[in-house]
Amino acid sequence: MSPSETSDLLPLAVAIPLLGAALLAVTGRWLPRSGRDALATALAAADLGCLALLWARTDPDGRAVSWLGGWLPRGGHGVGIVLVADRLGTGLALLAAVLVLAVLGYAWRYFDEPSGEHGGMFPALVLLFEAGMCGFALTGDLFDAFVFFELMGAVAYALTGYRIEDPRPLHGALAFGLVNSTAAYLSLLGIGLLYARTGELGLAQIGAELDRLAVPGHGPDALLVLAFVLVLAGPLVKAAATPFHFWLPDAHAVAPSPVCMLLSGVMVELGVYGAARIHRVVFAGPGGLPDPAVRGTLLAAGVLTALVGGVMCWQQRHLKRMLAFSTVGHVGLFLIGTALLTPAGLSGAAVYVAGHAGAKAALFGLTGVLLDRYGSVDEHGLHGRARGLRVPGLLFVLGALALAGLPPFGTGLGKAVTEEAAGHRLAWLPVVFVLVSALTGGAVLRAGLRVFGGLGAPPKEHPEVADTTGEGEEPEVRAPGRRLPPPMVLVPGLLLAGCLAVGVLPGVGRALAAGAAAFTDRAGCLTDALGQPTVPATAMTATATTTAATTAVVPEAWWTASGLGLGLLSALVAVAFATAALHRDPRRGTGGLHRALVLPLRRLHSGLLGDYVAWLTVGLAALVVALSAQL
Repeated sequence: MSPSETSDLLPLAVAIPLLGAALLAVTGRWLPRSGRDALATALAAADLGCLALLWARTDPDGRAVSWLGGWLPRGGHGVGIVLVADRLGTGLALLAAVLVLAVLGYAWRYFDEPSGEHGGMFPALVLLFEAGMCGFALTGDLFDAFVFFELMGAVAYALTGYRIEDPRPLHGALAFGLVNSTAAYLSLLGIGLLYARTGELGLAQIGAELDRLAVPGHGPDALLVLAFVLVLAGPLVKAAATPFHFWLPDAHAVAPSPVCMLLSGVMVELGVYGAARIHRVVFAGPGGLPDPAVRGTLLAAGVLTALVGGVMCWQQRHLKRMLAFSTVGHVGLFLIGTALLTPAGLSGAAVYVAGHAGAKAALFGLTGVLLDRYGSVDEHGLHGRARGLRVPGLLFVLGALALAGLPPFGTGLGKAVTEEAAGHRLAWLPVVFVLVSALTGGAVLRAGLRVFGGLGAPPKEHPEVADTTGEGEEPEVRAPGRRLPPPMVLVPGLLLAGCLAVGVLPGVGRALAAGAAAFTDRAGCLTDALGQPTVPATAMTATATTTAATTAVVPEAWWTASGLGLGLLSALVAVAFATAALHRDPRRGTGGLHRALVLPLRRLHSGLLGDYVAWLTVGLAALVVALSAQL
């Protein structure tokens, strides 16, 4: 396939789900349920094939570029819309396509959605969500990234509040929508500041123009710092980085389980990718912000996010909120890997994301099984009630161990590679990885053993934990107690198998590591996107040497003795945490440390929209102060 044919796949990858959503919205009211599901699945499979071909045809150390309508840049300036596919962006779009196909297969018999006026709305919304995710992962234009991000967000709000007859999903969707929309408007303001400074909207064009405007000996001014923080507001809120994460557990608690599979499996990871890409292409050059300042700030945010997510995950008994806070904790670990600003850290985070998507989507799917059977996601109320669900119970336990980083799951491999890269920067960072993996995996393992195995004494209520209950949930199906549809078990099993494949197939880690090395090659990115060198001739020699060194040295993304050891350690600690919790005397109250540190943290998650917007403001102000203090 020629380069032009490869670039033609880029708009097709976005157009297939977009046009498919329109087709389903129009024809869904006339098609029977099986026809709608078959059509949606065929469209999702077609987009998956398109993205798989794009991945295969894109050079590991190169990029496919498509200027829509033939509007090519002139003299480094352009007004056209550009799509740029590197291995990491294509990989995320491919991951989104895999999960969309899995969700559509899982939901074949999940909803009792009749034909008629609203027939086909769920698969149409899912395909529209896929179009937004793929467009965001593949766009090379900052304003179009905002547009695709908002498309993705608007559909996510609708999917979160899909069951409009229950006020709780509407409340969760409202909080989700308003907090994320506020962050999006701030990002748009940051884009406006960059446009005022450079007159450009393309990522590569903005980066090249900032480099051209840079004055030797003068650091970044206040406008550049403010623009950086504002532009990153949208991605960091979508990624649920602390203190921007408050919307996520509220949304996951009320969203349908298939929707949660997409939100935690790929949407929040796209936020981390967006932040990393914006920094690398726009702000990582001589006209941007110095790497040490960005590294220190984002590392601090990643550590804080990981610890808050891990601690809050352990406190939950509402299974969806538990898994949501687990996502927050792991997003912190992804953010640490990307914040290292090295190919090794980025490759570890990429492998981690791929493995985490399979494990987390599977766990949400298995939680949907519990809702289907019992209309509850309360760990205490379900104690021992799911003993008869042996296969789902086994898969749930395996998913918990995967979250804990047990080798040879892909989550364990990603954790091991990122730990090693992080340990070279700060020796104590691997401790954060082990602790957060153990807390999140241990909490899910505790719930699985209690619900599916009936282990441990029947839990007793304590006033300080009663607010985490998951009883009284509205069933997401219209006939709880029916025979369990096979896709609801088969799909989670395949997703866990995919998580395992990431950890046992060397080619996966090798391909993602090569993509990470190319991702950090900023000069190559600007040259490919603009079609010409973007630095003066006097600087070309040094730049070419640096680029060659970056692309030649691909980090090793495979198991090491220390990685295996730390993975086994975190899994053993998770098992110890779960065992201790199951054997804890239910008559005992909570300790002083819990009351002094954990309860105040839990009270911050008030569910009040005003509080969440206030924390958004505080977080952005903290980023501005942290960056300014290091310049």
